[in-house]
Amino acid sequence: MAQAAEGGLIYGMVARGTVVVAEHTSYTGNFRDIAAQCLHRLPAGNNRFTYTCDNHTFNFLVTDGYAYCVVATESAGRQIPMAFLEMIKEDFNKRYAGGKAATATANSLSRDFGPRLRDQMQYCTDHPEEVSRLSKVKAQVDQVKGIMMENIDKVIDRGEQIDGLVTRTEQLHDQAADFRQQGARVRRKMWYQNMKMKLIVLGIVVALILIIILSVCHGICK
Repeated sequence: MAQAAEGGLIYGMVARGTVVVAEHTSYTGNFRDIAAQCLHRLPAGNNRFTYTCDNHTFNFLVTDGYAYCVVATESAGRQIPMAFLEMIKEDFNKRYAGGKAATATANSLSRDFGPRLRDQMQYCTDHPEEVSRLSKVKAQVDQVKGIMMENIDKVIDRGEQIDGLVTRTEQLHDQAADFRQQGARVRRKMWYQNMKMKLIVLGIVVALILIIILSVCHGICK
């Protein structure tokens, strides 16, 4: 393993899956081979991982099928390497957003992106306090964003609940309207049946009266 400056970042690389498309180092050592072996052992999914070997850390940021790696001395801690990886991820995505990275072959982007890896490693090594401060600010911003997104999700969820309540209210209103219509039809039907019975009874009474009158008239005529 190479001996780097105290608190230094000594090797940076970007890989698509297990294919290293860009890398840079100013040191010699077997960290390339170790980093390549680590690529084959990274768990699936977006996450951060750190492996330790011979007083060095192998730090990985895995997102959307790409792995960003930096090898650092243990004295660099975890915050500086991870801040470097976040910077590299943003730079890499901006530069190759058009899809060039998706078809890049092994080390084909090292000439183009290697100098950026070198400059960012040097900056993080020379300005650890500033990088640490920026990392903390970014973490706070991410936390606030997370809280905001959670609140938005809650508002949307409440909106869906309100929409469901409105829908159920409309359904109840429609059911009530149907009930009123059915009630009106039943009342009309009962009214017609009642009137029919009354007319039948009235007809029978009239018929009886006529029969009585005809019987009386017939008796008188005799």
